[in-house]
Amino acid sequence: MSRSLNKVMLIGNVGSDPEIRATASGARVAKLSLATNRQFQDRSGQSQERTEWHRLTCFGRLADIVEQYVKKGDRLYVEGRLEYSQTQDDQGGTRYWTDIVVNEMVMLGSAGGGGEFGGSPAGEFGSGSQQSAPTPSQPLTQPDDDLPF
Repeated sequence: MSRSLNKVMLIGNVGSDPEIRATASGARVAKLSLATNRQFQDRSGQSQERTEWHRLTCFGRLADIVEQYVKKGDRLYVEGRLEYSQTQDDQGGTRYWTDIVVNEMVMLGSAGGGGEFGGSPAGEFGSGSQQSAPTPSQPLTQPDDDLPF
């Protein structure tokens, strides 16, 4: 059997406060939108910017963390997988959905913060994370050695 890969990595800003729900079995689910921007030059050489919106879904402990700490405007790094679904609307038409089911999340700070990605890292969480609250990450430091580079 051949291996396959379904992985998405995004850095963007939360578009609205997360919606928290519970499934029929009681599992917690958080739904939120994430905006990513890209800049490019059109055919005439004019600089353009395009915003893409992504639908994120978080389950379990990650949903609890999103409920507690994530709000509109926050900057996030997320990893997850693409999931496609469809539903019938009231007129009998089919609506298609693309969701990113998040399994790892790093809170990068608010949209107005400084730093390369809009703020200093605030906390890292994953589906297997035992961490209960975001804490500031320690700065990366290079060990002292005598390498010439």
